[in-house]
Amino acid sequence: MALDRDTAEQVAHLARLRLEPGQAADVAEDLSRVLDLIDQIEQVDTAEVAPLAHPLDLSQPLRADAVTSEWSREELQKSAPDVVEGYYRVPRSVE
Repeated sequence: MALDRDTAEQVAHLARLRLEPGQAADVAEDLSRVLDLIDQIEQVDTAEVAPLAHPLDLSQPLRADAVTSEWSREELQKSAPDVVEGYYRVPRSVE
C-alpha cells in the first residue's frame, strides 16, 4: 500500500508529530513499508494455531510459602522514629 506525502502529513498531524519540511516523503515511504508488512502478516493462515498467553513456554518457579524468620513488634519498632504504646506515630495529614 503506497502512501503519498499528503497522507503522511495528515497521519503525522493526527499523531501530533512535527515533521521537518523534507521529512514527509521519507515518512510516507516508511509507513508504506510498515503497511505492506502488515498485509503480509494478515495473509498467513492461522486457523489451526492455538492462541498463546506467551510465546515461550515458561513456568515461574515459586518458593514455598513458609515463615523463614519471625519478628516481634518490639524488635520492628526499635527503628521507628516515634512509637507510643505499641503504635507508630506519624504527622497529622488531615486537618
